Amino acid sequence: MRRRNPFAALIAVCAVSCGSRLDPNQLFPKTGDVPGWSQKGAPRTFEAAVLWRYLDGDAERYVQAGVVRTFTADYRHTDQIEAVADIHVMRNAAGARRILESESADGSQPLSLGDAGRHYGSSLIFRRGRYFVRLVAYQEAPQMPQDLVDLGRAIEARLR
Repeated sequence: MRRRNPFAALIAVCAVSCGSRLDPNQLFPKTGDVPGWSQKGAPRTFEAAVLWRYLDGDAERYVQAGVVRTFTADYRHTDQIEAVADIHVMRNAAGARRILESESADGSQPLSLGDAGRHYGSSLIFRRGRYFVRLVAYQEAPQMPQDLVDLGRAIEARLR
């Protein structure tokens, strides 16, 4: 009879909870998953220690809140609008809440997405558990606010 390692389950839980087993390809919608949106290129990953390479000037705020790693993916909507989606994996839900609450509410509307969110027109933010998500469109269009929400809902569904 083979003996089981009594710590195996604990190690597996820690690996998942610390974000080491997360696959960014499973977190971001693929081309065709959300009408009008196509993913451009492969998602990129930034560990907390090198987050400054991506969030130049703002990385320390995320590190202090407990970011473990950041995944980012580029999108295009109907070949007109370019956008980026960032998923920040925090150590815990308190870190995601801390980042969301540190964002200015000026010019935004509350958004019913995840545990809490805000919509700024051409961008949106929300948190779900230990995840903080930001979507930013680089061009304006009349339908863009709803299109961003649709993409955000697809990402939120993958964070469950």
